[in-house]
Amino acid sequence: MAGRIRQADVDEVKARTNIADIIGERVQLKSAGVGSLKGLCPFHDERSPSFNVRPQAGFYHCFGCGESGDIYTFLRQMDHLSFTEAVERLAARIGFSLHYEDGAAAPETSGRSRLYAANAAAAEFFRAQLATPDADAGRQFLGERGFDAGAAAHFGVGYAPKGWSGMLDALTGKGFTKDELIAAGLVSQGQRGVYDRFRGRVTWPIRDLTGQVLGFGARRLYDDDKGPKYLNTPETTIYHKAQVLYGLDLAKRDIARVTPHRVVVVEGYTDVMACHLAGVTTAIATCGTSFGADHMNILRRIIGDDASAEVVFTFDPDAAGQKAAVRAFAETKGLSAQSFVAVAPGGLDPCDLRLERGDGAVRSLMDSKAPMFEFIIDQRVANFDLGTVEGRVGALRSAAPVIAGIRDQTIRGQYERVLSRRLGMEISETRSAVMRAMRDDAADANPRQERRPVEPEPTVAPELRVTVASLPRTADTVLERDALMGFLQYGHRIDPDLFRRSIALPFHNPALDAVRQSIATDPDPSRPGWAATAVSAIREPYRSLGAELLTGSFPARDDEHATRSAQDLAKQLLLRALEAEKRNLNSALQRTSANTPEGRALSVQLRETEAERRRLLEEQ
Repeated sequence: MAGRIRQADVDEVKARTNIADIIGERVQLKSAGVGSLKGLCPFHDERSPSFNVRPQAGFYHCFGCGESGDIYTFLRQMDHLSFTEAVERLAARIGFSLHYEDGAAAPETSGRSRLYAANAAAAEFFRAQLATPDADAGRQFLGERGFDAGAAAHFGVGYAPKGWSGMLDALTGKGFTKDELIAAGLVSQGQRGVYDRFRGRVTWPIRDLTGQVLGFGARRLYDDDKGPKYLNTPETTIYHKAQVLYGLDLAKRDIARVTPHRVVVVEGYTDVMACHLAGVTTAIATCGTSFGADHMNILRRIIGDDASAEVVFTFDPDAAGQKAAVRAFAETKGLSAQSFVAVAPGGLDPCDLRLERGDGAVRSLMDSKAPMFEFIIDQRVANFDLGTVEGRVGALRSAAPVIAGIRDQTIRGQYERVLSRRLGMEISETRSAVMRAMRDDAADANPRQERRPVEPEPTVAPELRVTVASLPRTADTVLERDALMGFLQYGHRIDPDLFRRSIALPFHNPALDAVRQSIATDPDPSRPGWAATAVSAIREPYRSLGAELLTGSFPARDDEHATRSAQDLAKQLLLRALEAEKRNLNSALQRTSANTPEGRALSVQLRETEAERRRLLEEQ
């Protein structure tokens, strides 16, 4: 088909790209054995990491939800790209020039790449406009908040001119159509035609984890602007405000690097800038929406399952700030990390705190943080008169559900004591109230639980549940399982002749034999990407089993020992086959006269088989 990317280029781009680098921008990966990395799965919600990446094979697999594939699959799943767009993105990343069949143009794609390109062009336009004489109000706004030209450049801050179509004209001049700019949320369609969405405002580019611009936030500057104080890009194909965190592209490296991991959640773009410039470089903010479940899932992938990690929220100590803290608390209960709240003296936000008291005051704000649960309990208790019995009972009923939501039993018990002291009540009373709240939560989650009859588990065909863990523990199966794992992960280091001979031998376990057959179809592990290709070709329902074998932890101290172990496993398969052949030959000889031509031929075969068996034993 004309316009298709040449297969050689597709393979070359994949070979030059480290899959761990790409996935590592979205998921915190840690070592999980020789040649394997592990993190929290980006495709489903989990608390313990089951997402494995094997960089050498260019392959990933989640042992929890079963998602697996190569780097192109990952990008297509995560960013909803077409295959062509995934290849083009990676090629652009490494500076590789793609070639298309017949020299034709690239085929039609989903259009997402054009939206990314349009946003990137808009960001460059806004940055350039900030330096023009018309942007005095924008520069004054930034200067009054302590941000110089260097700070603006670091965060990509720009200026949208007041005119009706300044950006529209500039981007159409670069080849973007009005429909593309509307789809990107950069322009709006009105009765008077198409016009710039952002006009007379300071702009901040909102980027994803990889640094690609998805949309913009813009702050009003002029009194005659009747629009909202802050205006964001509307929901588009690539921009979903509930799934982005401003500043995370800049903060992610330091979040993963500091110990314990710490994320500071602030309320606005200027607060993020102030924190970073003051040295709190792990600050992020939501984009025109409250902190929610999707934001929590993003942070979970960055932080991982580190129970010592910290998420610190900075809120105003007013009623709105308290409500924000309560909402954040509800959403962070699924995090393994510890949650805190930091409130600045006088209720100043980080930007104003930096202006009034300097960078040190912003850094010190983190030292004044209070545990989220303690903060929420204080807010609940503060609404009641604790000098009366009715007030204490009301406070207990209000605060008990907060403690009931704590997963850790030990921490929950300590907060029961904290609440008891605050209320001047017996610990037994507090504990009873917390237990009632826990039962109420369970009933709310499943109000018909007690009345519902127990239903038998649905019958599922056994082959549909085949995983490494479900395989039988017989000696033959363990040998075949470990050998396949060694072949997929270290086949390129095994002697080629030994590899071909051992992989050609039938296996006893049907599921493992299905994996073996796919490998044996093209037994050339020296070719880049061979293992991932072999797994992709495994017939269903055994493909997930092959993915587990490719990405699972191979028991060895280092690559050298892993290679040696894989070689030994291959020899054990040959030995098993030779011993079976020896038994069959001995049985045949017992049924045949040794002096006949057939008997003599069997004797020769038996001697050759025994000699081969002894040679393999001596090599081990």
